[in-house]
Amino acid sequence: MINGTNFIGSTPSGQGEETLFSYNPVDGSAFAESFAVAGTDEINQAVDKAVSAFQAYQSISNQAKADFLDAIADEIMALGDELVERACGESGLPAGRIQGERGRTCNQLKMFASLVREGSWVEAIIDTAIPDRAPVPKPDLRMMQIPIGPVVVFGASNFPLAFSTAGGDTASALAAGNPVIVKGHESHLGTNELVSKAILAAAAKTGMPEGVYSMVNGGIPVGQQLVKHPGVKAVGFTGSLRGGRALFDLANQREEPIPVYAEMGSINPTFLMPEKLGEDPEGLGKSFAGSVTLGVGQFCTNPGLLVGVKSEALDTFSKSLADGLAGATGTMLNAKIAESYYQHRDALLNEAGVAHEGNTEKAEGNTARALTAIVSASAFLENPRLHEEIFGPFTLLVVCDSAAEMELIAAGLQGQLTGTLVATENDLTQNDTVVKNLQQKVGRILFNGVPTGVEVCPAMHHGGPYPASTNAKYTSVGTTAISRFTRPVSYQNWPDRLLPAELQRDNPLGIWRLVNGERTKS
Repeated sequence: MINGTNFIGSTPSGQGEETLFSYNPVDGSAFAESFAVAGTDEINQAVDKAVSAFQAYQSISNQAKADFLDAIADEIMALGDELVERACGESGLPAGRIQGERGRTCNQLKMFASLVREGSWVEAIIDTAIPDRAPVPKPDLRMMQIPIGPVVVFGASNFPLAFSTAGGDTASALAAGNPVIVKGHESHLGTNELVSKAILAAAAKTGMPEGVYSMVNGGIPVGQQLVKHPGVKAVGFTGSLRGGRALFDLANQREEPIPVYAEMGSINPTFLMPEKLGEDPEGLGKSFAGSVTLGVGQFCTNPGLLVGVKSEALDTFSKSLADGLAGATGTMLNAKIAESYYQHRDALLNEAGVAHEGNTEKAEGNTARALTAIVSASAFLENPRLHEEIFGPFTLLVVCDSAAEMELIAAGLQGQLTGTLVATENDLTQNDTVVKNLQQKVGRILFNGVPTGVEVCPAMHHGGPYPASTNAKYTSVGTTAISRFTRPVSYQNWPDRLLPAELQRDNPLGIWRLVNGERTKS
C-alpha cells in the first residue's frame, strides 16, 4: 500500500495472504517480487475513498483537472527505460511497440487535458424563458453533462499501457471528473504498479483529493466485488466477449444497475471487391498478411475474416496471403492466451468444409504460428461457429460463388468493431447492398487499407453493435469517449448566478454552447 489507501494490493514478497507473480511470456520465468491480492476490506476501502474523493473532485476546476492529466503524462515519461523494460518483460512485445504505446498513452492524456480546458465537452445548452408565450409560458431551461461517480477500469492484456492503468478509460473518466479504481491485469503487474505510482505522484503534485485514483490486484473475485459495490457507478472493460458479458450481466443484477462499457473484440470482416482485387492481388495478399501477424494477431481489429468472389485474382491473393503467413511466429502475451489461440483455432479447422494453408503444428511455449483457412460461402453461412473470433495471427478466407453470396454474408454478420471494403469506387457502386449491409454491422467502415491501427482523434469511433461492444453508441478511443462517464442534468428556472459557470448566460468562458437553438461561443 502506497500513500495511505490510494494504492492497494501491492506488498513486498511474502507479506500478503494471497499473492500473484508476473511472468515473462518468452521464457516463462517469474519476476522476483510478489503482489498481494486485494481482500474485501481493501476493496471496500478503495471504493469508499473514491466516493469521498468524488465530493471534491467533481467540482474541481477544469484547469486543475487538465493540469492533473498533463502531470500524469509527464510522470509516466519520467519513468524512462524502467517502464519500457518492465512492460516488454511482462508482455513479450518489442521495445519499439512499447515506446509507441507509451507515446499514445501520454498523448491521449494530454488530448483529454486539452478537451477539459476547452470546455465544450459538457454540451451546455441554454433555452431562456418566454414568459409571455401563449397559451403556456416557456420556462428557463439549461442543460449540461456532469460526472457520474467512481469508475472501475479493467486493464487489458494486449495493451499494457494504452488500454490499461492510465489508458483511455482512465483518462476519459478522470477528465470527466470521476475518481478511478483500476483492476490491474495479472499479466503486467509490475507495469501496473509503475504507472500507478506515476498517477499518484501527479495527484500529489497537483493537489488532487485522496482516493481520486486507486489500483487493486486480483482475479475474477476481485473484479466481481468491485462491480457489485454500490459506490461504483460505471465500468470500463477491454477484453473477451465472455469476460465483458459476465461483467455486463453482473452489473445489471445490482439493485442499482450501472453501465458497463465493454469492448469485446471482433472478426473485422474485409470484403475483397473484384475490380480492386484484380489490380494487385499479390500485393494485397502481402498487405493483409502483415496486418494479420501485426502484434502476433493480438489486436481487437485484426482482420479475421476475408470475403471474396471466386476468381483467378482471389486464388493469387490467397496464395500470396498464405506465403506471407508461412513461418510467421511470435510470442503471445501469456500462456493462457497462447493455449486459447490453439484451442479455438484447431476447433475451427475441424469444422466441416474448412481447409487450411500452412503449418498447423503447435509451437513450443507461448509461441503462435500464423495460419489462414479457407471455406466456401455456403458452409460459412450455415455454421455460426465459423463466425467466432480467433484471438491471434489467424484469418479465415470465405470464397463466394457470386456477389449475391457476399450480400448474404454482410447481412448475416454479428456486430463488429470494423468492416473494410477493398474496392474501387466502381466496385462500391456495383455492390451497393454489401456496403449498406456492412454499414449496419460496424462501428468503423474502411475504404481500402487494413483495419489494424486505431487513430486517437475526435472522429474515431472504436466500438460497434453487440457483441463487439455492449453499447454501439459509445467509443473507447477519441475525445467522445468522455461521454461514457457523464450524464445530463437540466436546470429549470434557476437564478443565473447560482448555475454552473458553463450555463450562466453572460459568463465569458470562451466555450461553444447552444443558446436558444444557435451554436455560439461565449
